[in-house]
Amino acid sequence: MNTRMRCAGLAGVASVLVVSLSACGGVLPGGDSGTSEPVRKGNDVKIGLLLPEKETARYEKFDYPNIKRQIAKLTDGEGELVYANAGQDADLQNRQVDEMIAKEVDTLIVDAVDAKTITAAVQRAKDAGIHVIAYDRLAQGPVDAYVGFDNGLVGQTQGKELIQALGSKATKNSKIVMINGSPTDPNALDFKTAARAELTAVTIAKSYDTVAWKPQNAKANMEQAIASIGAANIAGVYSANDGMAGGIVAALKDAGLTKMPPITGQDAELAAVQRILTGDQYMSVYKPYPEEAATAAEMAVRVAQGRTIEFEALAMDRTDSPTTKQIRTASVSVVALKRDNIKETVVKDGILKIKDICTAQYAAACAEAGLK
Repeated sequence: MNTRMRCAGLAGVASVLVVSLSACGGVLPGGDSGTSEPVRKGNDVKIGLLLPEKETARYEKFDYPNIKRQIAKLTDGEGELVYANAGQDADLQNRQVDEMIAKEVDTLIVDAVDAKTITAAVQRAKDAGIHVIAYDRLAQGPVDAYVGFDNGLVGQTQGKELIQALGSKATKNSKIVMINGSPTDPNALDFKTAARAELTAVTIAKSYDTVAWKPQNAKANMEQAIASIGAANIAGVYSANDGMAGGIVAALKDAGLTKMPPITGQDAELAAVQRILTGDQYMSVYKPYPEEAATAAEMAVRVAQGRTIEFEALAMDRTDSPTTKQIRTASVSVVALKRDNIKETVVKDGILKIKDICTAQYAAACAEAGLK
């Protein structure tokens, strides 16, 4: 798992420093302070953004538009965003990095399909003088910084909530199935490891890594678990994200269950929030994407402009990857999303609207939960 050294007073740094350091200068990027004068630019910066896939709703619905909007705001509309989505194809993403190099972007924000496979491409970008910021997943190679959520806290939250849902049934007699994320995503290992540390009171009867985070692959994994354990004997399911939780619910319903065991999730997707309202899913992890996106955009623009003091101040934690030590890190916290705090989280933050959640099919469940 990544090792991080937290700095006191980091909370809120993304929103505070955008204002308080707006007049600061900087020093040469590339680790800590250098001695050479940085290359200074105005608002005419070019930022590249590479996202990994479209199966998870957040990337096209939240990350891309939020980063685009923030870059425009930070550069008075003069900055350019060059965007591509790899569609879960690591080789395509490597080619997209080369396209970004050819387009001479100043900074590249990249959410890697495969953290290891992208290493050489990251090196090529760095050799071309491009600043590289790993976004949401920690890419290997000489990245300048990493912006992501506290992965350990995500897995810990999922594990704790599953134990809480089981209550007095949280014993070694209770069989849990773990449907983990993609083996090519370093975040998935962080989630799994932290969740396992919280699930010591129960028996993990089956555990699967799910190729590409795809719901259909999660459904197939769950079908294997059901065939081995029996649907009625599964006390709870750890699902690493919401898309997979949908596949898990489908498998359990196909097996004849009408009342679901507690199932976790992550990403606060619309379908997951609706499942939480009806009881098909117990919880999700809400990750405030606007904060993550705003931080990444701010860092990308500031380092491109040569305003390195501001860039470094936004990433005051440190993370180690298998190839690079002490990577500057901006870590964003998360919250457990359950039936009783939907309005105070995703609705309040503008991620989802009540009218979209509470369609006719879910009207009764919404009324019961006080969503109106």
